[in-house]
Amino acid sequence: MASTFLSRIMGLVRVKYVAWLFGRGPEADALNGAFVLPEMISYFLVGGAASITFVTILTRYRDNGKEAEGERSLSVILTTMFLVLGGAIVIAEIAAPWYIHWWFNGFDAQRMALCVHLTRILLPAQLFFFAGGVFGAVLLVRKQFNVQAVSPLIYNLGTILGGLLLVRYIGVSSLAYGTLAGAFCGPFLLNAVFARRAGTHYKPLLDWRDEGLREWVRLSLPLMAGVSLVTADSWFIVHFASNTGGGVSLMNYAKMLFTAPMAVLAQAAGAASMPFFASLWAKQKRYEFAVGVADSVSRVSCLGLLAASAMAALGEPLVSLLFVGGRFSAADARECAGYFAVFSISMFLWSAQSIYARAFYAAGNTFVPMVAGTAVTVVSLPIYAVLFHWYGAMGLAVASNIGIALQTGTIALLLHQRHMVSLASLDYAEMGRCLLAAVVGGSAVWGIFGWPGAHLWGRYLPAQGRLFDLAILIAGTLLWAVIGKWVLEKTGSALPKVMMKRLKLG
Repeated sequence: MASTFLSRIMGLVRVKYVAWLFGRGPEADALNGAFVLPEMISYFLVGGAASITFVTILTRYRDNGKEAEGERSLSVILTTMFLVLGGAIVIAEIAAPWYIHWWFNGFDAQRMALCVHLTRILLPAQLFFFAGGVFGAVLLVRKQFNVQAVSPLIYNLGTILGGLLLVRYIGVSSLAYGTLAGAFCGPFLLNAVFARRAGTHYKPLLDWRDEGLREWVRLSLPLMAGVSLVTADSWFIVHFASNTGGGVSLMNYAKMLFTAPMAVLAQAAGAASMPFFASLWAKQKRYEFAVGVADSVSRVSCLGLLAASAMAALGEPLVSLLFVGGRFSAADARECAGYFAVFSISMFLWSAQSIYARAFYAAGNTFVPMVAGTAVTVVSLPIYAVLFHWYGAMGLAVASNIGIALQTGTIALLLHQRHMVSLASLDYAEMGRCLLAAVVGGSAVWGIFGWPGAHLWGRYLPAQGRLFDLAILIAGTLLWAVIGKWVLEKTGSALPKVMMKRLKLG
């Protein structure tokens, strides 16, 4: 989690650099929109994250002492998907103008043409992400997590270096080329090198009868056939936000800032727990599996509730401190902070669904979450459309929270009905204590340092700037921590003592 946090910090530096260069202008909208088609191709042809299904397959081979067979299947699957994914990328390069015109129907001619150009540059990166995901699964099965944390750092650094070296010559295209280079050097090359050091050797090989290939197709086809709101959420947001000037950029900045702490709680915990869940299921340890999933969900939900209260209360000074500068104005920061605060409310839901989904994947069942995710996505689309029509871009942030609530609740209920993970085994008492601490601490901080307090402070401290924002963040965070700790201790929570012990402070 600590290393994932560092990689997300680098991701925020990347977002800050883009915001500083282009603000909410047409270049920023085009760049943020250019990632959507490549992500869609990867999702529908690879089945989302390649490492999820590969961890399940390779864990079974490893536990059964058949690592050589697992390595052969890896070569077969990589070769097959290079051909399939490579062909799809060629088609997408040709069809990009028609797609951009359809999905970003609110873009003007300038944004649309630039988005097509940038999309064509970014499309080949999906080959590197897929291959890197496969090699990364090899390392995850071996409980080697360090490379998974470092590769995003290199990926984000590629974008920044591309801009620093080339932006004067080719403008926003420099960021796209830097992103492509970062995808090759980080997610692909780094994982490939360390997987080879771990004893994995890739050889170009085609064999349609390979058992591992057939199992991968069986596990991945449901993910390819359906769509989860976890992924579609960002697609829906940029689709509707393209009808607002600069909305795509501001919503993306807010979402990226939100996903930094969310990745620490949800993605890091989910990636680290996946091999353990898969191993427990493969060894028929159903009780330990159920308890492990429930405990993980309870813990990340508690932390998600607490983190959300501080994020929502201190959203405006945080966004202002991080993003204001260059072509990103203080007015842009206030609007972006509003979206960020609303997104933050659903932190605990994003964290919980990440663990719940991996419980299904670890059990080798991708069909049920696919059907559930597709149904939730279909139901949610009208919600996005209606709330956008009523409330504009802010309605999209609210719709995102409603959608992830439906997604999390549906997956949790399905696990419960199948007697895999009982809803009764969640630690509701501890989550209730954390919710109370979050409400009390967040409300107090928002009243003193948030919008109401900011107007009061502004009368006495008119010279506001980065130092002012930093002081507000530090003071607000300390107050939030003190109040939250007091409420948790008074209600009998063990969380403060556990955290102090983990941090070796008590």
